[in-house]
Amino acid sequence: MKFVEEYRDPELGKKLLDMIHERSRKPARLMEFCGGHTVAIFKHGLRQLLPDNIEMLSGPGCPVCVTASDDLDRAIALGHLPDVIITSFGDMVRVPGSRSSLQEARSEGADVRIVYSAQDALAIARDNPEKSVIFIGIGFETTAPTIAASILQAEQEKISNYYVLSLHKVCPPIMKAILDLGEVNLGGIICPGHVSAIIGSHPYQFIADDYKIACAVSGFEPLDILLAVDRLIRQIESGQPTVEIAYRRGVKPEGNVPAIRLMETVFEIGEANWRGIGVVPSSGLQVKSQYEKYDAAKNFKIDPGPTHEPEGCICGSILRGVSTPKDCGLFGGTCTPEHPVGPCMVSSEGSCAAYYHYGDNHG
Repeated sequence: MKFVEEYRDPELGKKLLDMIHERSRKPARLMEFCGGHTVAIFKHGLRQLLPDNIEMLSGPGCPVCVTASDDLDRAIALGHLPDVIITSFGDMVRVPGSRSSLQEARSEGADVRIVYSAQDALAIARDNPEKSVIFIGIGFETTAPTIAASILQAEQEKISNYYVLSLHKVCPPIMKAILDLGEVNLGGIICPGHVSAIIGSHPYQFIADDYKIACAVSGFEPLDILLAVDRLIRQIESGQPTVEIAYRRGVKPEGNVPAIRLMETVFEIGEANWRGIGVVPSSGLQVKSQYEKYDAAKNFKIDPGPTHEPEGCICGSILRGVSTPKDCGLFGGTCTPEHPVGPCMVSSEGSCAAYYHYGDNHG
């Protein structure tokens, strides 16, 4: 299969690893900012193949994981309103809020439906004109354009019972926030592939310029990631940080301009609440006032009640790269994919799920 088998070639992988081992002399702590990269790194055992002086950390790159408890509580409260249908991506339904989850709300009578896209949610609104259909919009710049398109389509078709609870987040500001916290001393960042396919590589330039940290955009196959690591090591060893694209088949420096324009038509930049980090200015996407009739936050009155994190869960520190799942006393015992305590175990892109499924030998 094109662009899959070629990027899993073991001989090419060995050559890349040999080059990395040969070049890498300085201690290098690298962080990936994409849940898809986290899973690929663990699944293919890449950490254990790299030199001992290279340390790999996972950052806040899982959209489900970084959704704050109070935002989840709002979504659950919306589900308990009369004549409301909640639509959401699958992983979100199982994430525990302060007192329950959307899955538990469904068992209590709420109409909660799993969809694969915003278009599915729009179709449900079209088929149920007597109900208010709320789509729980999570994700980064990757999903935001398609959700923006659904709002524009609702406007065009005059569908008046469709709403979006926008919990969207954007990546560059959270990268800056992690660096400003200073909890982890990073030498290089593996920039997210899907996000970069939308926004391009230019928005990361501040990382190299202001923080003197190496950057490389990566794809999702093992050779993609090894190529990105090789580019980062070259930059670190030379002392010349920059932003490189090690995923040319998917990412252009300027990004996907029509998708960016679509996103900017419907959404405006605002603050967002990140699990384990808090409210980060200019890191979220809010529905513009001209489309506020589709904004669930402005059209429904709810009282989600007090918010608290799951007792004993350290998802927040894991998302900041300060801890690993092995540091959590709940991991693999009280907290498993079948009975998750925190979102990092729920999501298929979560660090805890990756550790659990692919074993300690990959950690």
